[in-house]
Amino acid sequence: MSEMTPQAAAAEIASGPVSDAPPSALDRIFRLTERGTSASREVMAGATTFAAMAYIIAVNPAIMSNAGMDRADLVSATALAAIVGSVMMGLWANLPLAVAPAMGSNVIFTYVIVKQMGMPWQGALAMVAFTGVLFLILSLSKLRERVAKDVPEALKIGIQAAVGTLIVFIALRGAGFVVQNPSTYIAMGSLRSPPVLLTLFGLLLTPVLVASRVPAALILSIAALTLIGFFVPGANGKMVTSMPSAVMSWPRWPTSTFMALDVGYLFSHFVVALPLLFYFLCAEFFSTLGTLIGVTGAANLRRPDGSIPNATAAFATDATASIVGPLLGTSVVTAYIESITGVQAGGRTGLTSLTVAAFFFLALFFWPIFIIIPAQATAPALVLVGVLMMQGLARIDMTDLGNAVPIVLTLLVTVLTNNLINGMALGTLSYIALEVTVGRRSQIPAMVWGLGVVFVAYAIVIAQIF
Repeated sequence: MSEMTPQAAAAEIASGPVSDAPPSALDRIFRLTERGTSASREVMAGATTFAAMAYIIAVNPAIMSNAGMDRADLVSATALAAIVGSVMMGLWANLPLAVAPAMGSNVIFTYVIVKQMGMPWQGALAMVAFTGVLFLILSLSKLRERVAKDVPEALKIGIQAAVGTLIVFIALRGAGFVVQNPSTYIAMGSLRSPPVLLTLFGLLLTPVLVASRVPAALILSIAALTLIGFFVPGANGKMVTSMPSAVMSWPRWPTSTFMALDVGYLFSHFVVALPLLFYFLCAEFFSTLGTLIGVTGAANLRRPDGSIPNATAAFATDATASIVGPLLGTSVVTAYIESITGVQAGGRTGLTSLTVAAFFFLALFFWPIFIIIPAQATAPALVLVGVLMMQGLARIDMTDLGNAVPIVLTLLVTVLTNNLINGMALGTLSYIALEVTVGRRSQIPAMVWGLGVVFVAYAIVIAQIF
């Protein structure tokens, strides 16, 4: 019998004992061994991802209920959409990506489409579902690569930063931290107001928790502020946080929002809806693309040529979930960048996503808790989300007016007019004007020219309506 070399011995120790046992069903389905992980590690990674994104169960209903939708039904719709999307991502794409209703899109849905433009929420849900259909077609075709290439970075980042800023403003206004003022239009709420002081405390606490890398920082912040709210007086002599009817209850089916889409309204107002369709399509597409690149890169799952494994299945999952979401009663559904926290905990396969779905299922039993969370508790978390959406600005050369002007106009006009479409229109038209002026007309993609025409037509229609 020959002696084993030290190198061979080390290799055997590293790889563990050789087993002739057939791979388990989980191993065959999710390729655990091939990706160097185990079932227990995947479950822990899924729990970590859920903790990082669980805030959406409280935040999404809090935002979308302002559109006139039932908050309790929205809790169920949010969790169910996350379950469907995460299960599909796990079984179809086999990637450690959790899926849930998207931040940003829910704000545009509520405050731009419904409250500002006057579209009924049923028509808005139909528009989101139609966007999901377009996204599914895009995901299954070669148009996906063209869209990723043709939309200029300045416009993508400008829109994302504008939505982030709008989220911050709406969150602070909803919590009473920002109020109307006859002289300056807006001002900070009175520091003698207990709810304003609670929000201020949250604005200091939440970023400290996130910067300190406290696990589940956002949901912990929301929970802490909600508990403090039981002892903070609010309006009408009531406390900021109301007592729940129960701690647990049987899951509630979203009866008032399920299949409530008004497709007829969408097509009868299609010209008005067209710019919004473009926004939702681009927001969903580039959010998914960025999340896929970030999460698969962190998990070392990309192929040697840099391509993303099962990318078509991942995009198609997002698109399908964005069709199912409106059927249940929520806005755009997308892959969450918070999935990186699960990857850092060892997640490498779709079993991580299935674990996230299981936790969302358990959350369905706690809906009475989620509907009492006050705006003062969710505002600081929303501010952090808005800040994260503005980080793309660091990638742009702001000394180039061709970049700076479209971005700044998109961001400021969106916030100052409280209208994303105004910001997108001025940003796009200024981009076209500047590129033509500096002699780069031939470099303007046809898609951008088409978008410019859409915004001009939209402005003409709106001018006749209002």
